[in-house]
Amino acid sequence: MPEPDPAHTIFAHGLTRSFGNHVAVNNITLELRRGEVLGFLGPNGAGKTTTMQMLTGNIAPTHGAVSICGIDLLERPTAAKAHIGYLPEVPPLYRELTVNEYLRLAARLHRVPRAMLAEAVTRVQQRCGLVNVATKLIGTLSKGYQQRVGIAQAIVHAPDVVILDEPTIGLDPNQIRDIRGLIRELGGTHSVVLSTHILPEVEMLCDRVQIMHYGSIVYSDTIAALKQFERGATIVLGLRRPPPPEELAAVPGIAAVERTDETLFRVQVSPGADPTDALVSHAGARDWGLYRIAPAQNSLEDVFVNLTRREDIQ
Repeated sequence: MPEPDPAHTIFAHGLTRSFGNHVAVNNITLELRRGEVLGFLGPNGAGKTTTMQMLTGNIAPTHGAVSICGIDLLERPTAAKAHIGYLPEVPPLYRELTVNEYLRLAARLHRVPRAMLAEAVTRVQQRCGLVNVATKLIGTLSKGYQQRVGIAQAIVHAPDVVILDEPTIGLDPNQIRDIRGLIRELGGTHSVVLSTHILPEVEMLCDRVQIMHYGSIVYSDTIAALKQFERGATIVLGLRRPPPPEELAAVPGIAAVERTDETLFRVQVSPGADPTDALVSHAGARDWGLYRIAPAQNSLEDVFVNLTRREDIQ
């Protein structure tokens, strides 16, 4: 394993995990810097949960190594885990305890010194908006407040790394907005790994994104670079009096045409071609009413679907 960079809070290389003959995670690399929010994505069965379980020390990798804040997770698990806060998809809550009782328990399990226990619990309740429900039983709280309690237990010991698995699943729009605001705040003081199927959430909250497919990383870059990612150039074309799509597809240099609105088309360009001049010429000669022609910017959904629909990545 290469020497970890001191700026990294997570430094995982060559991570592989097999279950019998099935390779769930295949030789992946994951690095996270302090103050960075990483969107960790993939379709169901891609290996995300297995990866997060290895990053948090819940299961050991078959091969590879993980360093948390410069501490080898396999050689010194207790010391490394002290720097991690983890919210699994199903929050580990005790419904029969009050919020106060549960967070005190979580703080003790995270080895917060007894003299600092009350301060740590008060601080995290304020940060997560739990002050008004501190004496209520967790089982009586709404789903949104239970998620807040789940995040609170993950950060009560002020970890350097916070790993969140589907933190907004099942919440209503107001609750989702509150939790997103909390995640955005966490990104300012912690390193955050956010795993979610809500792709616009990743675009709003994350600095970088990694996409898994069949146990391998198939995309890793910044959100800004994502906008330029493409497999063959694409043009957005706006025509006030559009012809049938098959007439557009016949223009030299066009590989495919997709109608996205009454007057908008997404045009796939043939490799090495530039049909811009031909499109302008055809639009003028045939009175198509051209009002827009520009390179397309990809959304995270475009890139995700493009990469994870490919069946050749195994």
